[in-house]
Amino acid sequence: MTGLVMGMVALVAPRTGAESGSPARKGTGGGKDAAQDQTFSASRAAREEKAIQDARRQQLVTKEAALAAKEQELKKLSAKLEAQVKALEESKKRVDESMKVRSTAQKKTQDEKMQKMVKLFKTLRGEQAGQFIDSLHEDLALALLSRLDTKTVAKLAPFINQPRVVKWISENLRGR
Repeated sequence: MTGLVMGMVALVAPRTGAESGSPARKGTGGGKDAAQDQTFSASRAAREEKAIQDARRQQLVTKEAALAAKEQELKKLSAKLEAQVKALEESKKRVDESMKVRSTAQKKTQDEKMQKMVKLFKTLRGEQAGQFIDSLHEDLALALLSRLDTKTVAKLAPFINQPRVVKWISENLRGR
């Protein structure tokens, strides 16, 4: 910046008599013109400096306006995302509740089926019931034996595979 001012001073600097085509000035008269020229070029440099500063201010104002607009856009997007997150959370709650209701309904249906099987095994003869229990998967057989009353299990025990009965007894003793 100072280089610009110095260059301008050199352009506007007073010319000597030989350069201007007039006789060389002597005394105080020549110094006055030089002082005016320097004052003129200093005020011109000050105006140019002010113009540069004004341009910079304008750029800053423009950048601030752009940043403010982007900030507003980000706030809108943030609000939109928050609304979507809230909607997703509500949807998740509804799905969880639906799954819980469905699970409860399935458990109820399963319990009803198991109750029917318990009634069936109570009415069957011991040998026949024992054969059916032996043909079931072990987990199902143990669950069914757990649902039967003690009197019925005692009636069926001689007809059921003995390792299965022993496992059922040990599970009941452990408190499963």
